[in-house]
Amino acid sequence: MVFKKFLPNEYVKDIFCIKPEKLKEKGIKGIITDLDNTLVEWDRPEATPEVIDWLSTMKEAEILVTIVSNNHAERVEAFCKPLGIPFVSRARKPLNSPFIRALDMMEVKKEEVVVIGDQLLTDILGGNRKGLHTILVVPVASSDALITRFNRMFERRIMAGFKRRGLITWEE
Repeated sequence: MVFKKFLPNEYVKDIFCIKPEKLKEKGIKGIITDLDNTLVEWDRPEATPEVIDWLSTMKEAEILVTIVSNNHAERVEAFCKPLGIPFVSRARKPLNSPFIRALDMMEVKKEEVVVIGDQLLTDILGGNRKGLHTILVVPVASSDALITRFNRMFERRIMAGFKRRGLITWEE
């Protein structure tokens, strides 16, 4: 079934449910994460203290984090540079190339990485196409940029199909 490419390996409420101890148990050494509506609201320019703490716990656990975002370079760099986090901007997810670039930047194997994101059509599809472990999070903000609103329409249909087929057990 072609829709399986949209099915995340895991689903959590937010990034704070993702603990470094659990990742280490699975042999995870790196995280590829989306930025907008995954870490912070799409219109928030900087990291919140909670996100900074979460990133610090990953760093202390020696888990590398790279942000892969479809947003423009100025937006992504303004967020990442103060935190010292490597990034890929204008990524064009779900293409393979930004995921390959992030893996190369972190110097990790695909089995040692998780992809975290809030969208099935970009983050989850892209991670799954590359054979990476994918974790879907609930979007941080209830509002979206225009293109994302369009994507969410399709995502709701895909999720409903997963539910009908018994492929997901969580509640939206």
